[in-house]
Amino acid sequence: MAAPRSSSRTAAKSAKIPQVSWREPRPAPVVLVSGPEEVCAERAIAGVRQYLRTEDPALEVSDVRADDYSPGTLLALTSPSLFGEPRLVRVSGVEKCSDAFLNEAVSYLEQPQEGATVVLRHTGASVRGKKLLDALRAGTGGGIEIACPAIKRDSDRVDFAAGEFRAAKRRILPSALRALVSAFADDLTELAAACQQLIGDVEGDITDEIVTKYYGGRVEVSAFVVADTAIAGRYGEALIALRHALASGADPVPMVAAFAMKLRGMARVAGNRESSRQLAQRLGMKDWQVDRARRDLAGWNERSLGMAIQATARADAEVKGASRDPVFALERMVTVIATREPFGG
Repeated sequence: MAAPRSSSRTAAKSAKIPQVSWREPRPAPVVLVSGPEEVCAERAIAGVRQYLRTEDPALEVSDVRADDYSPGTLLALTSPSLFGEPRLVRVSGVEKCSDAFLNEAVSYLEQPQEGATVVLRHTGASVRGKKLLDALRAGTGGGIEIACPAIKRDSDRVDFAAGEFRAAKRRILPSALRALVSAFADDLTELAAACQQLIGDVEGDITDEIVTKYYGGRVEVSAFVVADTAIAGRYGEALIALRHALASGADPVPMVAAFAMKLRGMARVAGNRESSRQLAQRLGMKDWQVDRARRDLAGWNERSLGMAIQATARADAEVKGASRDPVFALERMVTVIATREPFGG
């Protein structure tokens, strides 16, 4: 593995072994599940287990910790049993593996046991186990790699959630998808669970109303409701929505972040006459994000948009400690954005 916290995508590009999506995992003599995103890694490992168990319900499953390893364990667990059942050995903590495990795993690659699948989980948090990873990625052992890079950017979370619904052959409206993602902006595990809950509970298309019904109490959803109302110029409604969100426990910091996210999108799109698809590709956005930003720009001009961005930047500093009254800072920001006039003007 490269330096700590390096991208799994970089490693995948240089690897000679097949690269497999975590959404479509499959077994191999050795399966490397790499990268820091635990939600995706857990899905991949569970998928390999399900694949093997579907082929043979007699599958034997064993778990090994690479950092607390007893010599000889890997060979013992992968060796054929009396009745020849298939074996799955799941190894966690390869990024902090012991010398005993490292040496035995490297040797194992030279002659994997027939009927055995060994899953190696390496988070990429350290360079430990590099000798093993290099050998595996060079093709020794006939393995595959399932990369699970970190999902941090908003666009990556949108892709993740959209993939959840696409995999289930379910349709969610773009605006509902955005609201859902914003509701769980800081926790991919909760976002994944929310997607699965909607898929399991709701029949038909998933709309904004359904997302609001299930998760309207989440801080980030309230923040985007306030931002949408203010940007649309509905000043009275925006102040009411703001006060309701604050009364419900909304944190001012993600509230300002929601405004900043929408205004940045509007600024990037403003003045461009390219098609939504072309502009989205050039800016690294989604088609629906471009379309929404263009709708939000109705009634705005360069002066008012610049003023709104300045007001949001000021509010961001104030809610993070530059002011003793974050609520007043939020109200002033909402006033400037909703009226498109200087505060008190």
